Amino acid sequence: MSVTKVTIEMFTEALNRIADLETRVVVLEEQLAAKRPAAKSENSMTEEHAFRVKFGDLKGLKHGKAAEALGLSYGQVFSCRGGYTFKTVTKDWKAAEVASEA
Repeated sequence: MSVTKVTIEMFTEALNRIADLETRVVVLEEQLAAKRPAAKSENSMTEEHAFRVKFGDLKGLKHGKAAEALGLSYGQVFSCRGGYTFKTVTKDWKAAEVASEA
């Protein structure tokens, strides 16, 4: 069995390589964080929000951008647009809401 002697140069090279890998990990984690959808929101989606993302000014935005504009999560907007939540908010919801208040 042969024993490899660890030299100062080998040790220094290993330390440099570890430092390089740590730097690469930080960069990759930052890139991944930028791609991830927003974290859970503490805000609740309202019927007004639902109307805006389904039929209003936020209709043309992607889920993530619409969520960011309202301070909501991607999942809240996705669920609303997919018809899983706020099923009562339809195109004529706003008119019905105004009529019921009169």
